[in-house]
Amino acid sequence: MLRFRLSLMMFFQYMIYKSWWFPLAAYLTNMGVQSTQKALILSSMAIGCMASPIIGMIADRHFAAQRVLVFLNVVVGFLLILAARTNEPGMLFFVLLFTMLFYMPSWGLTSAIAMSHAPSEIFPKIRVFGSIGAVVAGIFSVISVKVFHIPFDGTNVTFYVGACVSFVAALSNLTLPHTPSKGKGAASSIIDALGLRAVKYMKERNFAIFIILAFVSMIPFAMYFVYFSEYLLDIKTEFMTVTMNWGVVAEMGFMLLIPISIRKFGLRKVMIIGLVASIVRFVAFYLGGALDQHWVVYIGILVHGCIFGFFYVGGQIYIDKKIEGSLKSQAQGFFFLVTFGLGMLVANLINGQIIRIFTDTTTGKRIYDWNSIWGLTTIFSIIMLISFITLFKNGITKEVSTSPHLDTVD
Repeated sequence: MLRFRLSLMMFFQYMIYKSWWFPLAAYLTNMGVQSTQKALILSSMAIGCMASPIIGMIADRHFAAQRVLVFLNVVVGFLLILAARTNEPGMLFFVLLFTMLFYMPSWGLTSAIAMSHAPSEIFPKIRVFGSIGAVVAGIFSVISVKVFHIPFDGTNVTFYVGACVSFVAALSNLTLPHTPSKGKGAASSIIDALGLRAVKYMKERNFAIFIILAFVSMIPFAMYFVYFSEYLLDIKTEFMTVTMNWGVVAEMGFMLLIPISIRKFGLRKVMIIGLVASIVRFVAFYLGGALDQHWVVYIGILVHGCIFGFFYVGGQIYIDKKIEGSLKSQAQGFFFLVTFGLGMLVANLINGQIIRIFTDTTTGKRIYDWNSIWGLTTIFSIIMLISFITLFKNGITKEVSTSPHLDTVD
C-alpha cells in the first residue's frame, strides 16, 4: 500500500507538466512569439528550478514534505488556469514563471519523499509511474481531438488539463505517509535557503566533475526536451504529444532496467550508457532528415528513457548515496537547480540561438536547416561522452554505499 501511494504521487506529478510542457514550443510558434521571447518563456522551467533548493530547505527544516507538496500543487493548478486565459506573451512569461517556481521544486521533493520511505534501489520502480502518467497525458490529447473534436497540441487546452491534474494530485498527496523534516530545529540561513550546504561536496573532485558535466549535458538534452515540438510542428506532425510520448513509453522499460543494470554494470557505466543513447538520438534525427526517412526519427524518440533514466535518474541515485541524511532534500534540489535550472536556462538560450542561426526568415516564412542543427548537437553529445568517460572515474565508494549491489561503479 505504501509503494502504491508513492507510485501514485509520481504518476500525477509528472502527468501535470507532460500535459502542457511538451507542446509548449509549438503553442508559442502558433501564437507568433518571436525567438527571443520564446526562449525566455521556455526558460520558465529552468528559472523555476532555482527555487528547488529553497523548497528543499523548507522540507528539511520546517514542514513535513508531503504538506509542502500539497500546497505546491494547489497553487500550480490555479496558475495554469490563468496561463490558459492569457494571450499576451509578456504576461504568459510571468504566469508560467510563477507556475514553474511552484512546480519544479516538486521533482526533488517527490524524490526525497520516495527515498525516505523506500530504498533508493527501488526508487526507479516507483519513479516509472511518473512515465506512465506522462503517457496518459498523451492519451488525453487523442481523446480531445478524436472524441470531443477539440484541438489539443499547440492550444491553451493543454493548460486546463494540467490544472485539473494538479488539483487531483493535491488530493492524492493527502494520503502520503508522514515525512517529517529531518533537520527540524537546526538553524536556517541564506546558505540553507540556497541549498549551499550541499555545495560542500563540490570539494570532492568526482562529485564536482559529475555536477559540472550534468550541467553541460543539458545543452543537447534541452534541444530535444524543449524545442522538439517546434521540429514536429515544422514537419507537420498531427499528434505531437503522442509522438513524443513514445519516448516516455520506452522510458518505463528503461526505468525498470536501472536497478538490474546498476547491479550488473555499476552506476558509472549505466550513466555512460545514457550518454551513448544521447548520441544515438541525434544521429537518428540527422539521418531522418538527410535520408528523408522520418521513421528513423522515432529511434531518437525511443531512446529518451535511456538518456533520462540512466543518466539523470542514475545521478539522483548517486546523490542519494553520496549525501548525508539531513541534507538529502537540499541535495536533490541542488541537483535539479544545476541541471533543470541553471543548465536548462543556459541551454535554452544557446539552443535558441542555434535554431535562429540555422533558420531562414528572409521570405517571411520560417525555413529550418534541421540537418545542421542535429549535426551540431550530435558533435556536442560526442564531446560530452568523451569528457565523462575521461574525467568521471569513481562515482560511489564503499564508505557511502548502503547497498551491497552498489559498492562500486565500475
